[in-house]
Amino acid sequence: MSVKIRLQRHGSKGRPFFHIVVADARARRDGRFIEKLGTYNPITNPATIDLNVDAAVKWLNNGAQPTDTAKAILSYKGVLYKKHLQGGVAKGAFDEAEAEKRFNAWVESKEQKVQGKVEGLTKAQADAKKAALDAEVKVNEARVAAAAQVEADAKAAEEAANAPAEEVVAEATEGEAPAAETEENTEA
Repeated sequence: MSVKIRLQRHGSKGRPFFHIVVADARARRDGRFIEKLGTYNPITNPATIDLNVDAAVKWLNNGAQPTDTAKAILSYKGVLYKKHLQGGVAKGAFDEAEAEKRFNAWVESKEQKVQGKVEGLTKAQADAKKAALDAEVKVNEARVAAAAQVEADAKAAEEAANAPAEEVVAEATEGEAPAAETEENTEA
């Protein structure tokens, strides 16, 4: 019987969620499986992977063949590295404690990389939010300035509408007086 480590698709349309399972190669994609090794959620950033490393190594040692995507996930979580280290222990290159120490150091460095990515994404998201807020503040200030300008223009137009009528009357009265003086001057 050929055994595969592969993904079973769950989740709704457009929002995939996968179970990492050990199944007979002849079984349907989402059908019967032998053992569930973990879960994989590609929607989150970075993708969330929950995996039983020891069970996956056991199945790889028993001859289970991972699919391409499952192999990438197993490599990302260090399952293939742990299997490689167990091969070194079997050959006598180093002991079990040294293999465990190397694996734990690798896992620690991997966690730091993932944490750095999470912090970078969080910082980028905060920067984008701040930039959007600054842009919104500028737009609001521009709107307030435009409203103040419209109000000032309306007030000036109102004053201009009232002022010319008064000026015309004043000019007319001033204009009549000199005209009357000129008439008096022409009669004399």
